[in-house]
Amino acid sequence: MILVSACLAGLACRYDGSGGGVPWVRNLVAKGKALPFCPEQLGGLPTPREAAEQRACPGEDLPRIFSRSGEDLTEAYRRGAAEGLRLARLVKTPAAVLKERSPSCGVRCIYNGRFDGTLLAGEGMTARLFREAGITLFSEEEEALWLAFVKG
Repeated sequence: MILVSACLAGLACRYDGSGGGVPWVRNLVAKGKALPFCPEQLGGLPTPREAAEQRACPGEDLPRIFSRSGEDLTEAYRRGAAEGLRLARLVKTPAAVLKERSPSCGVRCIYNGRFDGTLLAGEGMTARLFREAGITLFSEEEEALWLAFVKG
């Protein structure tokens, strides 16, 4: 069983309350091959919620996550990432498909923390924890890589 970001499965859990999903990810869930989860909700954040982005902080090894209005949400995101990893271990997932650009789930890129729409190379808090635990990560934009992984 793999884990997928719940918003990619069509569940309305994104920060703005939407969650249209991605057809190939929804198909994995419908076939019982994937389990949707939302680290933000697992961390106790409501839906909808204010947009949040990661920001590097001087003197700290890891970035922190702030809402658009400046509230430090790092602890909620850490709780959600830890609960997501607990779930991943429970179902013994070898891989996860996560929402690119998310401060939790971004696999290859995230927003720069200034709320100006600029992307930079990086990973979300849950993605980092999963990668460090040896879970293979894909974004919703990497269907071809996913298919190669499954066939390989």
